[in-house]
Amino acid sequence: MKFFLSLLLLLLCFSITAQKKTLDHKDFEIWNVIQNRSIASDGNHVIYQLTKGEKDSWLKIKSAKGESVFEHERAERGRFTDDGNFALFTIKPWKDDVVELKRKKTKKNKMPKDTLGIVNLQTKALTKIANVKSYKTPLKWSTHIGYLLDATPKKKKEEKPKTKKDTLKVEDKKPKEEKKKIKKVGKDTGYHLVLRELATGKQDTIKFVKDYTFAKKGKKLAYTTTGKDLETDGGVYILDLESNQLTELYTAKKAKYYQLSFSETGKNFGFIVDADTTKVQVRPNELYNWKQGQATATKQLDAATAPSGYRVSSDGSIAFSKDESKLYFGLARPPVVKDTTLIDEEIVNVEVWTYDEPTLYTIQELQVKNDQKKSYSTVIDLSTNRLTQIGSLEYPNAIIGNEGNANSALINTDLPYKIEQQWEGGTRRDYAIVNVNTGATKDAVKAFPGNLRLSPKGDYAYGYHFSDSTWVTYNVSTSKYTKLTDGKVFYNELNDAPRHPWSYGSAGWTKNDKALILYDRYDLWRFNPETGESKRLTNGRPSKTVYRYTRLDNEERFLNSTGTWMLSTFNEDTKNSGYAELNMNNGKLKTLISGPYRYARLMKAQKDDGLIFTRESFIEYPEIRYSDGSFKNEKVLSNANPQQKDYNWGTSELVKWNSLDGIELTGMLIKPENFDPNKKYPLLVNFYERSSDGLHRHRNPNPGRSSINYSFYTSRGYVIFNPDVHYRVGYPGESAYNCVIPGVTSLIEKGYIDKDNIGVQGHSWGGYQIAYLVTKTDIFKAAESGAPVPNMISAYGGIRWWTGLSRQFQYEHTQSRIGGTPWQYPQRYIENSPIFNIDKINTPLLIMHNDADGHVPWYQGIEFFMSLRRLQKPSWFLNYNGEPHWPLKLQNRKDFNIRLAQFFDYYLKGEPMPVWMKRGVPAIEKGINQGYELTSKDQN
Repeated sequence: MKFFLSLLLLLLCFSITAQKKTLDHKDFEIWNVIQNRSIASDGNHVIYQLTKGEKDSWLKIKSAKGESVFEHERAERGRFTDDGNFALFTIKPWKDDVVELKRKKTKKNKMPKDTLGIVNLQTKALTKIANVKSYKTPLKWSTHIGYLLDATPKKKKEEKPKTKKDTLKVEDKKPKEEKKKIKKVGKDTGYHLVLRELATGKQDTIKFVKDYTFAKKGKKLAYTTTGKDLETDGGVYILDLESNQLTELYTAKKAKYYQLSFSETGKNFGFIVDADTTKVQVRPNELYNWKQGQATATKQLDAATAPSGYRVSSDGSIAFSKDESKLYFGLARPPVVKDTTLIDEEIVNVEVWTYDEPTLYTIQELQVKNDQKKSYSTVIDLSTNRLTQIGSLEYPNAIIGNEGNANSALINTDLPYKIEQQWEGGTRRDYAIVNVNTGATKDAVKAFPGNLRLSPKGDYAYGYHFSDSTWVTYNVSTSKYTKLTDGKVFYNELNDAPRHPWSYGSAGWTKNDKALILYDRYDLWRFNPETGESKRLTNGRPSKTVYRYTRLDNEERFLNSTGTWMLSTFNEDTKNSGYAELNMNNGKLKTLISGPYRYARLMKAQKDDGLIFTRESFIEYPEIRYSDGSFKNEKVLSNANPQQKDYNWGTSELVKWNSLDGIELTGMLIKPENFDPNKKYPLLVNFYERSSDGLHRHRNPNPGRSSINYSFYTSRGYVIFNPDVHYRVGYPGESAYNCVIPGVTSLIEKGYIDKDNIGVQGHSWGGYQIAYLVTKTDIFKAAESGAPVPNMISAYGGIRWWTGLSRQFQYEHTQSRIGGTPWQYPQRYIENSPIFNIDKINTPLLIMHNDADGHVPWYQGIEFFMSLRRLQKPSWFLNYNGEPHWPLKLQNRKDFNIRLAQFFDYYLKGEPMPVWMKRGVPAIEKGINQGYELTSKDQN
């Protein structure tokens, strides 16, 4: 009887699974993603938005108990006020409505505008304010909100003349000068600022506002106006929201104002004025400061009093020290002045590249705007008005210490080492210390390979020395240089690239710069920055558990040396994660939560013990969970995709095998939910470098930009294998072969993989490795290679056009792992370049490479395809016009996913060939006929 009951239960389970739906491309549109989650400061409410199919969002507010408090369609970017009493969000027009209006060629100024939503969380009352351009709230107080409304005057309906005489009358009423003036007013006079008191709803409108800002703590608002018609005075004003006192700091006609900035308390305020109404290219900017109690602002600096060769920058940010004794701002060099009298026919348009200029021309070209805005940090002591220039041409970069209170700043330059950056990738820097009170400068560290930072109090410069693989400190006062981890392994133990290994990072400093907390592969260590004395705080190495500090206070400057620390945990063997508590008083470590999941996105209420986090696995979506710091009574607040239960999904597990080099490797194996070990399944291999740590990552069905969607393909009956790859310097292609192929054969030996229907897919570095593999093996029946590099010799001399960087460093020192130049190792470049073995390829190939690729030159994809076409190898080439390294536009991503699935379904599942594979898509049909239609099998 028990046997028959068990059999009946088994058949019932099989029946339920068999009835589940298979994911299709249209299902991408019904899957939700949770975005912009946050918890109120008092811990009572959580806000988030559900975005369905990359279209409209649905805003939700839940209580800490999981009760629904408020919902609104088309709403996004929700946030709480500092006290947690109100929620603010933006209401967007329906995206389908916007699409239809665009289809009707609706003008931009006629398109629907955003609406501001305000919810009182005590009364649940909703206020909607239409046509809001933007809004701001104070950071540390919650009584008011400011928002901007369009100040453009509405056009009056013009009289339609009936006769010629009437026409003359209408023209007389509206002279040309007035028309021009109205247009100018609408464009340049700014917006109307509405200041709203949240508790009462009382509003005041300030007209023709260009910019505004709230003080962080003091209840003050600063704003600039243009004047109603550009002929009346505009100015800079401060409104004290407690006394309702308005102070006029500065007024002038047609002046422009920049960098409005309060001190933290609101007792000081700085700004920059350009009052010159001419069109001179060298702007005579002036720096002003206002102190509470003053009737107007005081001019601190102008063109006449600025240091020789410098001017006040309108682009350099203004900031006050924490103690409000210093004002920091930027000085700029005079701009390169253009000859504006030249016409196009007289302007020489040539790029001049030189072999010994510090920065490659392609980088310079992308940095022109930044260079035009470049400023050098400068400080004024507000008690003495003494000016000290911190940054300079010699040392252009500055780091200010102790929230601006420190007496010293750290300055640096990489100029002497910029040429080598072309092939080294990283850079070295010279560091110096400047006294912000006197300007006295002393050299600190020369040619440091890495970045030095200042400790929170500013007592030490510290950083990771790449060449020595060592953490160091530099005492700002005594100039003592200490190698903290010399002889210890605080660098990447798994580094397999021809460069010095990266560090594992740092957690931060304890109070008063007493100790620096560093990470090794598994643990946290406390180091005395002066002596290098160290103590291990956790013991994760024996169990291969990685512990890392989790910051719960966004404004935390120091790690508390007493009390408890929240740590994240991750086990390298099982890939399980969780959280633990480290008691700094007794050194005890307690696991709070752990399991076969990925725990992430931990966020704590700033004025309460409540926190939110996510837990996910391949099966489980990362829903928002609420708990206190013990994690004992967690509450699931969201339910993003209840429809998932209706679909055949998948499961994930780890598999192990040995590479041809004898190294034990790990990979992810993703199986269909209804997996039957007695069946044969088509296999898709997808890999990059090492991905097995992502075992518990959830894969939402979506039209990805460059890779197969795991849940989509497992739902359709594919098994997916993602193997980790261990590289040998100089032989990246062979390394991939030695790791991937034995992993595939080990799966075939398990009996459930159809050895005649195996495909492989990857992009960029993955695309290169696939291009290499198909020259060495026929194990794959079909392959998709995205943005590949088939020719390392021609690619070595290319440019990464998004950054302007030379590609040389990539081959000599980083991902491509050749380990030298083509003239040092010509055979390595040839052996690792698939282009020299194209004739050995028997695997049908789909290649995607877009013509705006800023990472890998798209001519590499062309080289690959043209060689295959020359040999008449079955191959197809996809180029999404104007798209970068991957297609980003939704319509193009959808298209890529459809073609990718059709390609693999044809070769690995015997589905009919689509028309685009049979005959292509002729140029005359581009954008009209996609060729998705399937041909009959007898036509294949």
